[in-house]
Amino acid sequence: MTYTGWIIMTASLVGLSCGIIGVFLILRKMAMMADAISHTVLLGIVTAYLVTKELSGIHMLVGAIIAGLLTAFMVQWLHTLGVQEHASLGIVFTTLFAIGVILIATSVGNAHLDVKHALMGEITFIPWERMALPVIGEVPKATALLALIVMFVTFCIVAFYKEWKITTFDPALAASLGIPVVFMHYLFMCLVSVTTVASFDAVGAIMVVAMLITPAASAYLWTDRLSIMLLLSGSFGVIAAIAGYYIAAFMDTSISGSMAFATGLVFLFSFLFSPKHGLFASRGKLLKGNLKF
Repeated sequence: MTYTGWIIMTASLVGLSCGIIGVFLILRKMAMMADAISHTVLLGIVTAYLVTKELSGIHMLVGAIIAGLLTAFMVQWLHTLGVQEHASLGIVFTTLFAIGVILIATSVGNAHLDVKHALMGEITFIPWERMALPVIGEVPKATALLALIVMFVTFCIVAFYKEWKITTFDPALAASLGIPVVFMHYLFMCLVSVTTVASFDAVGAIMVVAMLITPAASAYLWTDRLSIMLLLSGSFGVIAAIAGYYIAAFMDTSISGSMAFATGLVFLFSFLFSPKHGLFASRGKLLKGNLKF
C-alpha cells in the first residue's frame, strides 16, 4: 500500500473506533468527558514515559487507562460531595492536564513529546516503523495498534451489548436486574481511555475529540435504534477521515485539522437533511401540519 493509503487507513481506523465509542458518550450525556479524558491521558503518557523512558509500548496504554479511570473517579467523587458535574469535569480536566504539561516542561527533556504535538497532532509526522504480520505482511505499527483497538472495542461492545444498552438508557433497571452498573461504567471509561491513547499520537487530542463526539451526534439525527446508530457513527468517522485527507490535499493544509473539519461537515449535512430529525424534514412536517384544505 502507498504512503497515502496508510495515512487514510490509519485515520479511518481512528474514525471507526472513536465513532463507535462516541455513541455511548452521547447517549450517556458524557460528551465533555471525551474532551476531559483526551487531555488527561497526557498525564498518563508522560508518567509512563518517566517510569520507562520509552515512548512506545504497552506501558503507554496502561498509563492512559489509569489516567482515564482517575479522571472518571475524581469527577464522580467530587459530584458525590455536592459539586456540580460540569464543574467537577472542569476542575479535574484542567488540574490533571496542567500537571501533565508541567511534567513535560520540567522532566521530559529532549524526548519527542510536547504539548503542541499532543494537542494538534499531525498524522504525516508520526513514526511509520513497520512490523511483519502473518498473511498481511509489513504494516506500520500505528496502523496495527489501531486495528487491534478497533477489534477490541468491537468485541467488548458486541459481547456486552445488552448490558451497555440497559445501563445506558436505564441504570436503575440495570441495577435491579443484577447488572454491575458501576463496573460497566468504569469498563466504559477504560474503553474510552484505550481508544483515546491509541489515536492520540497519530492525530492529537483535537481530532480525537472531534471523532468521539461529532460522528455520534450526526448518527443520532438519523436513527433512534442503537445498533443502526453504532454502524452510522463508525461509518461517518471513516467518511470524515477520507474526506478530510482530500480536503487537506486540495488546500495544502493540516490533515488532522481537515479531518476534524470534515466531521463538522458531516454533522451539518445530517442536521439539514436527516429525514428523521433534520431541519428541512422538521420544517416540512410543520408546514404539512399547518396546511388547511
